[in-house]
Amino acid sequence: MRAPSIARAGDRVRVVTLVDLLSSTAGAEHFALVIATNLDPARFDSTLCVSRWPSPRWFEQDTSSSDALARLSDAGVRFLPLRRTRKMQAAPWLRLARFLRRERVDVLHSHKFGSNVAGSIVARAAGVPVVLAHEHTWSYEGKPWRRVLDREVVSRAADRFIAVSRQDQRRMIDVEHVKPDRTMFVPIGIVPREARNGRDARAELGIPAHAPTIGVVGLMRRQKALDVLLRAAARVRSRWPELQVLLVGDGPERASLEALSSELGLESNAHFLGLRSDVPDILRALDIAVSSSSFEGSPAALLEAMEAGLPVVATSVGGIPDMIDSGVHGLLVEPGDAAALGDAIDALLRDPERAREMGRRGQERRRAEFDLGVMIGRFEALYVELLEQRGRRVAR
Repeated sequence: MRAPSIARAGDRVRVVTLVDLLSSTAGAEHFALVIATNLDPARFDSTLCVSRWPSPRWFEQDTSSSDALARLSDAGVRFLPLRRTRKMQAAPWLRLARFLRRERVDVLHSHKFGSNVAGSIVARAAGVPVVLAHEHTWSYEGKPWRRVLDREVVSRAADRFIAVSRQDQRRMIDVEHVKPDRTMFVPIGIVPREARNGRDARAELGIPAHAPTIGVVGLMRRQKALDVLLRAAARVRSRWPELQVLLVGDGPERASLEALSSELGLESNAHFLGLRSDVPDILRALDIAVSSSSFEGSPAALLEAMEAGLPVVATSVGGIPDMIDSGVHGLLVEPGDAAALGDAIDALLRDPERAREMGRRGQERRRAEFDLGVMIGRFEALYVELLEQRGRRVAR
């Protein structure tokens, strides 16, 4: 194993951000891209490493990979694809180990379970001085082997095991029995996307200006429990016949959700919009943003809804209670309860003044507590702090 290097003060810190897939929209993949492209280029030499590239078939619908490549190029960030096509495959990780040694990488910052396990092992074997593992949600009920790997592999090899919510950090400690001093909670942050001037999404979609409209943004994965949202919408429609539901995103669950929508008689109410580059315009068309997830980390989609001044109806899971105080910025319900979700949506539709006030408070909170610059600054400071603990002199 190579000993950690002691470089001259003033040398840029070499950082590799590791994630499974390339995307500028999907949760953890998006944040890995954001971190890699927003590190201060005067102080950090950044590389984004994607283990599964080209993307697997189920992910090919996410055309945002081309946007992600453009963002990497614009930011001067290197792209390292490992071309992993299946789980048990050694060659991609050997490719990463060679890169880490050849480039004398100082920090490896991995994201999500698979990359956390493989990345922490490979980075330590390659002699990388600082290793960070970043979990974006906690969903290991019924999967004890994952908890074992988190405790015995990831938390031992990584200098810090980062959680995106206080609840996830508590579960790392109380359920997985990770040592508390190895864990760290870092709130996520965003830079709001600008709306396109003059676009009226309602008019483009043929939605009347007075029709109550709710929506959700995100990949159509099982964890998002969008079937619960559709069932809740069917209940709300009995009270609000003109209700419109906008579903922005794509993924492996889309076909079954479209079938369920038809079964519930929502053909004229539910709009499956696919992946969109005009999300801020879509948000402007909504009265309420909804999240029906069965588990979550800290979803960026809700932060974008808060920035848009929307009240939020969401399930009380993961980091959502860190973002939304029920009754202040929106309403929270238990996961899996379509009736409760529908009742919360109905309550806000019946009291638009209260809903607008919740949206205003949510926007204020997003801007004060969940800012991208603050998040990036925390990671830059953490990289430097841990490197200096290992004798690496870093210019400040």
